[in-house]
Amino acid sequence: MTTHSPGAPTTTAPRPSAARERLLRTASDLFYAEGVRGVGVERVVDEASVTRATFYRHFAGKEALVVAYIEATDAALRTRAGALSPEHPQAWLATVTDLLGETLCEPAFRGCAFINAAAEYPDPSSPVRRAVRAHRDWLLGAVTEALRAAGHPDPVEAGRRWMAMRDGAMVGGYLGDPQEARATLRAGVSDLLAEAD
Repeated sequence: MTTHSPGAPTTTAPRPSAARERLLRTASDLFYAEGVRGVGVERVVDEASVTRATFYRHFAGKEALVVAYIEATDAALRTRAGALSPEHPQAWLATVTDLLGETLCEPAFRGCAFINAAAEYPDPSSPVRRAVRAHRDWLLGAVTEALRAAGHPDPVEAGRRWMAMRDGAMVGGYLGDPQEARATLRAGVSDLLAEAD
C-alpha cells in the first residue's frame, strides 16, 4: 500500500513475508487438526519448508506463533462478518450466525479454535488466553450492539445468551450432529430477534 501526503515522501508499507505466511498457514492447519500442544515447532518448520532461523526471525517462540494463529483466525471471522450496519442489524446477526453454522457443518470441523486453544492454555494471564479473550470480547460486543440496534429490550443479556448458544452449537456440532446443532442455533437466534419486535 502506497501512502502519500503533501510535502512527505511516498512510502511503501512492507509486504508480508511469504515465509511468515507459510509458517502461519501451516501452523494454523496443524494446530486446528491436531491440537496446539501436540504440534511442535520442528514439525511446523519441516512442513512449511523453512529453516529454524527463518522461524525465529518471525516468531519469538511457539507461544508467539499460537497467538498469531488465534489472531489470524479472529481476523478472518471479522472480515467474513463485515461491518455492522445500524440500519440492518438483524441481517448482520443472521450473517454471523450462518457463518458459524456453516463452519460447524464442514467435514474437517474439530470444534471451536478459540475454545480448543483456551483449553490447552489454562492460565488466564497467558498471551494465548488474552488473544482468545480479545476475540470473544469483540464478538460479544458486536452481537450485543446488533441486538441493541435491532431494538432488543435487554441487549446485554441477549448478547450473553447468543454467546452461550454459539458455544453450545460449537461443542454440539463437534460431538454430535452438526446439522442439528446448526438448526438449533438458528432457531435460538430467531427467538432472540423475535423478542426485539
